[in-house]
Amino acid sequence: MVDLTVNIGSLKLKNPVLTASGTFGYGTEYSEFMNPSELGGIITKTITLEPREGNPVPRIAETPAGMINSIGLANVGSAKFLLEKLPALETLDSAVVVNIAGSTVEEYGKVAELVQGHKRVDAIEVNVSCPNVDRGGIALGVSAEGTFEVTKRVRQTTDKPIIVKLTPNVTDITQIAEAAEEAGADAVSLINTLVGMVIDIESAKPLIARGTGGLSGPAIKPIAVAKVYQVAQVVNIPIIGLGGIMNWRDAVEFIMAGASAVQVGTLNFVDPRASLSIVKGINDFCREKGIMKIEDLCGIANKK
Repeated sequence: MVDLTVNIGSLKLKNPVLTASGTFGYGTEYSEFMNPSELGGIITKTITLEPREGNPVPRIAETPAGMINSIGLANVGSAKFLLEKLPALETLDSAVVVNIAGSTVEEYGKVAELVQGHKRVDAIEVNVSCPNVDRGGIALGVSAEGTFEVTKRVRQTTDKPIIVKLTPNVTDITQIAEAAEEAGADAVSLINTLVGMVIDIESAKPLIARGTGGLSGPAIKPIAVAKVYQVAQVVNIPIIGLGGIMNWRDAVEFIMAGASAVQVGTLNFVDPRASLSIVKGINDFCREKGIMKIEDLCGIANKK
């Protein structure tokens, strides 16, 4: 058997496949279609200090090779999440990673502090990169200084592994990744969505009420793989790759580029069971190639 276990800081995953934040609800919504315990872990939708209704509708639009969304971090808020949503994950036999966001550095710290006290939370993913809000994540995540401040503040409040989720909507993502590492991140995940727009030519109006949104899906995969490859050259912490993964071959690309693990996002809306197929595909590929440990596949494209 292939050893698919992966270490992300002190967090040990049974395999390198997680579900991406915003595509898997609070972790229980897909349970009638598949068993999340077979995955390396699940990442909850973003949690903020107070509840958010999100952006006005319409806030989702399909594109020929993906989708654009402008959900606006709609969520039940930290108190309700911890009281009602998190307990439903107690029996889950895989890692639970809670994605958090805030409008200020201090808000990030407060949410992290609330999450810190719960044993069922195995790690925290810090969203400094969502392009769907007017302030907060995008304003902080587009600069090395802002990313450093947020990461440092979260690090001060928790001893859980911290994963900082990076935006591609910057000039040099490697500088942002280095800042996250310097501030105490245990890992970085990349990439989040790219800013995009679709216009209805009949009405001459954008299909998204807010105008622009975040482009995800297979259209962004080559960009995401390149960003992972670049960041792998400059950081010494694990990378979790995501962006347009539609099958196990895509996942293997990310791992070869330098990712220790991957997140499946938009594909969850197409096939709720797809992430399990990706785990099997990675295992079969490694076995066929004589690779007995998944870690031996990580970053081999960087070594040639």
